[in-house]
Amino acid sequence: MLSCDICGETVTSEPDMKAHLLIVHMENEVICPFCKLSGMNYDEMCFHIETAHFEQNELERSFARINTIQYRTSDNRKDNTLQCRMEVNSSVHSACASNHPKISAQSLPNDGPLKQKAFYSENLTEARKFLKSKEKECDLSKIKGSIYETTYSPPECPFCGRIEDCSQDMENHVKTKHANLLDTPSEDHDQPLYDCPMCGLICTNYHILQEHVDLHLEESSFGQGIDRVQCSRDLELAHQLQQEEDRKRRSEESQQEMGEFQKLQRQYGLDNSGGYKQQQLRNMEIEVNRGRMHPSEFHRRKADMMESLAIGIDDGKTKTSGIIEALYRYYQNAATEVRRVWLSTEVDHFHSSFGDKGWGCGYRNFQMLLSSLLRNDAYDDCLKGMSIPCIPKIQSMIEDAWKEGFDPQGASQLNNRLQGTKAWIGACEVYTLLTSLRVKCHIVDFHKSTGPLGTHPRLFEWILNYYSSEREGSPKVVCTSKPPIYLQHQGHSRTVVGIEERKNRTLCLLIFDPGCPSREMQKLLKQDMEASNLKQLRKFVGNLKHKQYQIVAVEGVLSSEEKVARRQASQVFTAEKIP
Repeated sequence: MLSCDICGETVTSEPDMKAHLLIVHMENEVICPFCKLSGMNYDEMCFHIETAHFEQNELERSFARINTIQYRTSDNRKDNTLQCRMEVNSSVHSACASNHPKISAQSLPNDGPLKQKAFYSENLTEARKFLKSKEKECDLSKIKGSIYETTYSPPECPFCGRIEDCSQDMENHVKTKHANLLDTPSEDHDQPLYDCPMCGLICTNYHILQEHVDLHLEESSFGQGIDRVQCSRDLELAHQLQQEEDRKRRSEESQQEMGEFQKLQRQYGLDNSGGYKQQQLRNMEIEVNRGRMHPSEFHRRKADMMESLAIGIDDGKTKTSGIIEALYRYYQNAATEVRRVWLSTEVDHFHSSFGDKGWGCGYRNFQMLLSSLLRNDAYDDCLKGMSIPCIPKIQSMIEDAWKEGFDPQGASQLNNRLQGTKAWIGACEVYTLLTSLRVKCHIVDFHKSTGPLGTHPRLFEWILNYYSSEREGSPKVVCTSKPPIYLQHQGHSRTVVGIEERKNRTLCLLIFDPGCPSREMQKLLKQDMEASNLKQLRKFVGNLKHKQYQIVAVEGVLSSEEKVARRQASQVFTAEKIP
């Protein structure tokens, strides 16, 4: 903004100031800016100012240099950063030039700044007041017959606000107390300006700029220090929260794992809830309480159980014999849909009792397999004088095999203990027990499906090859010398006693299930056995869809050297995999 020295009106640009001077003041008389003297032409007014107001004119020029800081807002700095620019009023003559009646609009400069510069700071305004007050103290003479009179007011320092009695005292005060502010470069040389690289502020002195920049750096350093402290605290808090969350997650995972582990322990009989004996007594008591067993029957069965446990031989109460012979008769006289059938050697069926219901299938299948081997003279050497052991005795025999060094990994998984527990056993434990008895066998692992819809046709083919040495030229019913096959899958195990080959070339396994009670198995012993009775034995390809199956197939008898070799090989258990 530009201010007219004549009337004080402010305009926004130099062209506006030119127009204002031309329109408002060209035809008016020239007035002294210091004492308001008028009635003279431009040259006379210049002479008046030079003679009567020389000191005031020089002082005002000094004040103008000090206080010509113009604050402007850069177009591309929307945060209203203040910038400083020095502008100096070149002379008092130019301040009066606009009032001369002979000056036309064409005589004003078109590309340079106006000679009539405005005083923009409050300090300059105060300086004018001081000059006017000083002028009023002087008794000026008349110029061309005009005399002016003023009313006196104490002068006030434009820098510190101090009030003196007269203008001379004020001038001495300014020169002594504020001489550094009046010591400015000469008008003939431009003062160098220094831009602050951080905020754009323009300084006239390098040392001032350095102090100004140091303040920026101190503020920045202080702010960065606060930020670093806050960041450190945030990181520490985040670390603590993360540690707390990790501890909570680990605790939840540990509890979940413990719960699953306990569930597995209960499922596999490792929860220290007792073994065969405890479960047998507990279930018989339940039957008595429900009225399904007479107390006398309870005591009789308890006595038989205690006797069986004492001698280690199964009491035979869950056994069904003669089924293979009954199947041979049936296939000879019926089953017209069957092209050929292969049966294992004679085998007894054992089902679960009150003492092992829910966990004893592996033990019962071993009893079935052993019942077949005991009938085969080829195994008399290794099984001589042996009877079908009860379940606790089988557990003891497996523990003895572990003590010999068989399957240390499996022993570790079961805590080297089976007696007094309801721990499940699988193909590995059956293999370990048979090998410790010098029965030659091996495990075949059908670890994934080999047919559509999750079926295992390769399993059926393998069993067919096991039982049949020659397919063509054989009778319809073949009673082989092969023992039954131990069949294991997730959660259950069964015994394969034969295989059918149908006229449509499909295969069907004949399976003994320890979960089938004796009353159902005894229906197979009838002379007039019907095909519907075989439904519980027959398993087609579409009936076996578990993800994985393992079989234990008996092949003969081991020598002492072979037994030692297999014991050494069982340190890292391996099995034949198909496919």
